[in-house]
Amino acid sequence: MRIVDGIVDYARIKDHPASLVYALFHAVPIALYAGELTTAGQFVKLMIDLAMKHALERWNAWGQCFEGVLLIKRGDSGAGSRLLRAGLDRVPEAAFHHHTNFFLAELAEGLGRAGRLTEGFVVMERALARAKRIEEGWCFAELLRKNGELLLVRAAPNDVANAEECFKQALEWGRRQDALSWELRSATSLARLYRRQGRTTQARKVLAPVYRRFTEGFTTADLLAANALLDALR
Repeated sequence: MRIVDGIVDYARIKDHPASLVYALFHAVPIALYAGELTTAGQFVKLMIDLAMKHALERWNAWGQCFEGVLLIKRGDSGAGSRLLRAGLDRVPEAAFHHHTNFFLAELAEGLGRAGRLTEGFVVMERALARAKRIEEGWCFAELLRKNGELLLVRAAPNDVANAEECFKQALEWGRRQDALSWELRSATSLARLYRRQGRTTQARKVLAPVYRRFTEGFTTADLLAANALLDALR
């Protein structure tokens, strides 16, 4: 988390509220991806406080979106989804940012966890279509992976096979972009599915090579989860 702290500390030194809010806006997702929910929560609170104090309405809305994501991550999917959707509704379409698909993916996941799968798929389809329309490829692998996870929750006929295909496509997207973190998430989802099916050898072959390419960050949530899964596959 040294990079995240550095971003925020630099903005504080500049003593410019708008710069600090902007820095926090980019620091929060890093903390969330690392699984540092306490740090993310502190950053979100500071972001909202600054936005309210300095009448930065758009940033206040983004802060509300992050609050919703945090609730989902902490297990309160119903309340988190409602808060996140309300935050997105406050942001004008013209102001939509490259974080928008991040929020849409989290909303889809939260709706799925709250038992509102039909709504979750509608949101996910919107995110995937938006990513294709504006060629926003930076998180496309993660969108595909989360779509696969939603399919596994629904478990209708062909959903398992379609989820496997989503995970494979997500893994390929990550490889093509040399986005190792997306590769790890996709490989973990695919390996977890293979383990459920009793295909442990395939699960290890998918996950182990990706995990071995990491040289740092072993205390982050994704690497801890991958390591635990590899231990279970031995």
